[in-house]
Amino acid sequence: MKKAPISWLNLSIFLITGLIALLLVPWYAFTVGFTLTEIVATILCLGFCGMSITAGYHRLWSHKTYDAHPLVKFVLAIGGAFALQNSILHWSSDHRNHHKHVDNNDRDPYSAKRGFWHSHIGWMLREYQGDEYKNYNNCKDLQKDKIVVWQHKYYVPLAIITNFGIPLAIGLITDRVIACLLSIGVLRLVLSHHFTFFINSLAHIWGKQTYTNAHTARDNAWLAFLTYGEGYHNFHHTFEYDYRNGIKWWHFDPTKWFIKSLSWLGLTHKLRTASEERIEQAKTKHKMQLMREHLTQHPHHHVLLEKLEAEYEILISRMSAFYTAKKQLIEFKKQKLEADYRTSDIYLQFLELKQKLNEQKQLFLKFNLTLQTA
Repeated sequence: MKKAPISWLNLSIFLITGLIALLLVPWYAFTVGFTLTEIVATILCLGFCGMSITAGYHRLWSHKTYDAHPLVKFVLAIGGAFALQNSILHWSSDHRNHHKHVDNNDRDPYSAKRGFWHSHIGWMLREYQGDEYKNYNNCKDLQKDKIVVWQHKYYVPLAIITNFGIPLAIGLITDRVIACLLSIGVLRLVLSHHFTFFINSLAHIWGKQTYTNAHTARDNAWLAFLTYGEGYHNFHHTFEYDYRNGIKWWHFDPTKWFIKSLSWLGLTHKLRTASEERIEQAKTKHKMQLMREHLTQHPHHHVLLEKLEAEYEILISRMSAFYTAKKQLIEFKKQKLEADYRTSDIYLQFLELKQKLNEQKQLFLKFNLTLQTA
């Protein structure tokens, strides 16, 4: 089978910047040294690029998980060009194809089933997409966004100006041009690239499948620290319309915090989230599927499976009743004072259903542990 042609531009960029970051940057650090100003500027620029990809390219434009003020969009568009990961339109088109055809080696641009190297960087080194490379039919909505169209049209000059102009400007101010070009320019770019690429590669092979095993995406808290919260990837692929990746308050997801904080200032709005009920149902359904698979190896699996299905149906029923009561309670609280709702029948019913749900969860988990030791 004939291999796709090499993308010499991409190969040259990755090879040259990679070698500079691996060889020249350490050499300069040991022989001359970087100042605190350069280190801080590199970290800030790295964060600007990373957040522009996660909050902008990914959650704002690719998935439309929220909407933003034109000023926010403009800043994120500039940061995206600085990150040098192609235009918003092109990046979003690739990413939407990835979600639509995830793990399909023929349709997913960076399918994890083609191996770590391909999903991490190999898919960009050859022109695998051919004529589809500039087909943006899956992004007709984005082609109506003036900032997206503007950034796409002027992407190359914007990328050159930001990647050379920003480090050069800081270098001229501090009289340390070479140091700034190496650190803020090249090292920042290489780290920004590979931190983002980890989501396409490592996040599909390392971690837990919390919500489903229908795709290779995994949740990994360690990766979240390198990717501004994108490490909770199994959740993201299951609920791609949610502006959060880390749904618990303790989950490290600075992109979520950034989007939420801007909403308090009126700069972001229409923040979309998956309901707690749907999330819990997905987790329970996944556990049930794993237990079914485990049961097939048990000599008395028919009897056990019947018992398991009964417990599962009770759990789902109680879960549905609990979340219905919770919605009613929330609505009731909007209309009454706090002192009122805690003595109401709705609140007492809510507490009773919560207790029953927790009891059924414990029975279900106990049954799961029994199966695992059987």
